Amino acid sequence: MTYRPVRLRRSGRRGQDGPGAASGAGPDRGSVAIEAALLAPVLLTFVLLAVAAGRIQTAGGTVDAAARAGARTASISRVDRESAGRQAEDTVREVLRQDGVSCGRTFIDVTWGELDAPAGPLETVTVAVDCEVGLSDLLPGLPGTRNMHGGFTSVVDRYRGR
Repeated sequence: MTYRPVRLRRSGRRGQDGPGAASGAGPDRGSVAIEAALLAPVLLTFVLLAVAAGRIQTAGGTVDAAARAGARTASISRVDRESAGRQAEDTVREVLRQDGVSCGRTFIDVTWGELDAPAGPLETVTVAVDCEVGLSDLLPGLPGTRNMHGGFTSVVDRYRGR
């Protein structure tokens, strides 16, 4: 078996392998800069849309958490229904404020109901929250508004004392 030496060949363009390779005057000169200039706005747009979607989801989660906290507050409250409803509304507003969700219009509905259970009827309280959030509050420069809805039903604690 005879071994032949392998010779590496240089490409046909001048200046690629030696000193001053970066200053070659080939037809591709500057193409990376143009590609970057074209792709940068597209990539930035995708990143901003992802951030906006995340902020919208977070605001929706906050509205759900506010409804849950309001229903829980009303269910363990030791006062009459009207006062418990006001406490639930205050709790909803406080949760929204603490988490930085500013609603243009807020609608909070506290309703009382009853469930039939084998051990006897159970009283329930449902808190529904509708919040109109300005998208510019979530991501500066983003136009429009988005309605967020949240609701939660909690069983009133029988043993809460009055």
